[in-house]
Amino acid sequence: MALSSLAAKGVTPLASERAALPGWRLRFNVQHFFRLEGGMANIEPAHAACEVQGVLHLCEDDDLPRLDAMEVYPRGYDRISVSVVTASGTFAATTYVGTPAFRNDDCLPTTRYLNILALGAAAAGLDPHYVEALRRHPVLRKPALPPYRPPSGDYPAFTLAELAQRPHYTALAGSVFDMAGARSPHQLLRGLLGGKDTTLFHLKRLDTSDGTEKLDDVRAVRFNDVQKAYINEYLHAYADEYDYVGTLSYDRIE
Repeated sequence: MALSSLAAKGVTPLASERAALPGWRLRFNVQHFFRLEGGMANIEPAHAACEVQGVLHLCEDDDLPRLDAMEVYPRGYDRISVSVVTASGTFAATTYVGTPAFRNDDCLPTTRYLNILALGAAAAGLDPHYVEALRRHPVLRKPALPPYRPPSGDYPAFTLAELAQRPHYTALAGSVFDMAGARSPHQLLRGLLGGKDTTLFHLKRLDTSDGTEKLDDVRAVRFNDVQKAYINEYLHAYADEYDYVGTLSYDRIE
């Protein structure tokens, strides 16, 4: 629902309007690849009195591969056709639904994720009661983490160009990790995260992001407290899932 979130995925709709999907309900039962993110949004068929409110976007055909990549289609989410109701009429629309392999009814969304949904819903003019219900939804409680410290030892330093030549490597805030030995679901992320520094990717997914974060901010470590805490969470998450292999030098030019 949030245009800023779509922009972070490289998608700018040609037009948008609020919409309703009767006979369905909203759930947060799609387990994220990283446990710190809790459950992602999903829709499920329900009785006739239920309704999911959202936004109908008119997008370019070329946007679909970008959206598919972000939703890890068809493994994490599948695509289905639904009929939505807007002030302009009833339209056939494409939406994403969680696949059985990734559904977990014990999941809760994070505050960050709910904030993005609620901000997008309010900006789109959805029913204030619906927006308030989003804001009041129970959230995942996460433990405080100490500052991430990379393992001691003599590790190599990589440039961004060298990183790009290693599709099984990924980097975050100056640390480089090898995804090759990650558990099976994370192999699906290699196309999204592999060969790249993901720091800006994560910063732009914060609910406080205005989309103006730049590589220079990463190079100079110009992070506010919220950004520092979020990146620290992901450094711990990367370290849990992947093997640390070195550092990333943003200033070395080849």
